[in-house]
Amino acid sequence: MTEPIRVLIVDDQHLIRLGFRLVLEAEPDMEVVGEAADGTEALARAAELRPDVILMDVRMPRLDGIGATEQIVRAWPDARILILTTFDLDDDAFAALRAGASGFLLKDAQRSELVGAVRAVHAGDAALAPRITRRLIDLVGALPGPAAPTTFDALTDREHEVFTAIAGGLTNAEIAAKLFLSESTVKTHVGRVMAKVGARDRVHAVILAHQAGITPAGPPPDSPAS
Repeated sequence: MTEPIRVLIVDDQHLIRLGFRLVLEAEPDMEVVGEAADGTEALARAAELRPDVILMDVRMPRLDGIGATEQIVRAWPDARILILTTFDLDDDAFAALRAGASGFLLKDAQRSELVGAVRAVHAGDAALAPRITRRLIDLVGALPGPAAPTTFDALTDREHEVFTAIAGGLTNAEIAAKLFLSESTVKTHVGRVMAKVGARDRVHAVILAHQAGITPAGPPPDSPAS
């Protein structure tokens, strides 16, 4: 039997944590292993529990979600953090993504969106709607952090096409349709691209691509990215 996805919920509002817990624990493949009320507590709980996915609020007392995300990812580079926020244009949330978070979720998201985002982040995908991907792209140049290399010579022509599609926020299914490939082939290419460019997940790949000047020909379609 597959082990459940172990989730840590971090939010300074008890009712928010309770609501997320009730939703997640109703899923057979998920287990809430702990809660934290601020970023400082989140660091301790993450070290103690080593959860598969962390739901992280942005604005909290003592240590906010941006600082907590940065410290957690620095300590455990394979950490999967899903940012929670009230507004989809919250610059603080995008700064947390730049700090190493793997996804972005509104607190008023539907139940299916929440569980889908947790599963996507756990699988190494990004949980970003296309409009959020575009906003992230707009903010890349303004966010702190080292610039990416200007070239990706290790990529084959096909991998470069896949990398460009990822930069546009396309899902594996959309990349498959665009490049006339099977989804399993696309998945293989995506894995190789991530390894070659040093991207920890699709969010990081979007940032690296746009810092390097690799941009898609047009905006991504208006369907959720995975």
